[in-house]
Amino acid sequence: MYKTATNFGEYLKQKREEKQISLRELARRLEVSAPFLSDVENNRRTPLTEERLATLADVLNLSEAEKAEMYDIVGHQKGLLAPDLNPYVNDRPYVNAALRTARNLEADEDDWKMFIEELVKRKSGDN
Repeated sequence: MYKTATNFGEYLKQKREEKQISLRELARRLEVSAPFLSDVENNRRTPLTEERLATLADVLNLSEAEKAEMYDIVGHQKGLLAPDLNPYVNDRPYVNAALRTARNLEADEDDWKMFIEELVKRKSGDN
């Protein structure tokens, strides 16, 4: 079993090896060169573009949880929001307001878990 990846290069290599796809084959399917992809895996280049990340998720048949982990690693490594969340946040200014409110009130993990549980309950109709 693999340890949790600390950066995108490690994550990419772990997932590629788990799925038993060669570096050359993955590079071909992502439409990049093998040396470029090797540099990404070895953290000599920054993580892939959003478009290539989406293709990577498809090629590696990542679960929703694995995709979320991948996007979180990329966002953290770049010091930004996870790339899959950018369109959602950018199109909804109230999300930024909610995040700032949570920050200002020092919302902790329990607060966020309660918020998520309540939102899921409301959206699934289990009032």
